[in-house]
Amino acid sequence: MAAAPNGFLLLDKPAGWSSHRVVSRVRKWLGTRKVGHAGTLDPMATGVLVVGVGPSTRLLTFAVGLGKTYTATIRLGASTPTDDADSAPDRFAQADRLAALDLERIEGALGSLRGDILQRPSAVSAIKVDGRRAYARVRAGEDVELDARPVTVSRFDVVSALRSSTAVAEDGAEHGVVDVDVVVDCSSGTYVRALARDLGDALGAFGHLTALRRTRVGDFPIDEALTVPDFDAHAPVPELITPAAAAAALLPTIEVSAEQAVQLRQGRFLAQSAFSAPAAPEPYAAISGAERGEHGELVAVLDRRDDSFKSRVVFPA
Repeated sequence: MAAAPNGFLLLDKPAGWSSHRVVSRVRKWLGTRKVGHAGTLDPMATGVLVVGVGPSTRLLTFAVGLGKTYTATIRLGASTPTDDADSAPDRFAQADRLAALDLERIEGALGSLRGDILQRPSAVSAIKVDGRRAYARVRAGEDVELDARPVTVSRFDVVSALRSSTAVAEDGAEHGVVDVDVVVDCSSGTYVRALARDLGDALGAFGHLTALRRTRVGDFPIDEALTVPDFDAHAPVPELITPAAAAAALLPTIEVSAEQAVQLRQGRFLAQSAFSAPAAPEPYAAISGAERGEHGELVAVLDRRDDSFKSRVVFPA
């Protein structure tokens, strides 16, 4: 009898798909309900979606907070209610504001959006307000204003020349706009469409996102991700990233013996003095048998308890 699938998949989410739709496809493909993902991508966006399968879904909580890299196209000169291209432009910049835009001015405005900043998320987001998603409240006609929250934007750079384009309002009128491509390195919880909105506001010209691609989640890059044809329900099942390899990409590791692995799975504490644990914040991934294979076996995720290690999550042998 074949072992149940267990590990991580990196998938390149196509435009127009929700993250949940990707998970549903993987469930059918691998024949298991135990599938989840770390870090929702809006339907309009493409790129890296980290998917956990089987017991490895318990590692996803450690992937959610990883830093991310995006490439994006920002349209300056128009705003939308959703801060992206999923809704029609509703406000347009004056012609003189648009004419004054150049790379030097844009670079000057980017400075205030880099580093540790307070960002107000887009109202049409998955953030819960009194137990209900903000986007659901907006669609129900409510006015939603989310509180600003701290995020870190370590890179926000222009990577293209400015391109003149045209945006069409709901009444059919055409307005001039300017498109520019950017790359963003940021902490978890950063909304790139909010960066687009705020860049437009800083320039006095409005702004929204027209394209978004996630190219990295932590140490998981886009060039290792499978595309949609690769995970068609009739395609061969790929080799998953092993639980041990996935954990090593997420957490500092310590190597444990076969005997210690049994003890951890029994819920027993292990003395810290038995390990040369790296000086890193908890938790740690306990790996057994790495010397016998490329990655070994994931035993548990450990927390420090005074002078001992205690299992927070235990994985099957």
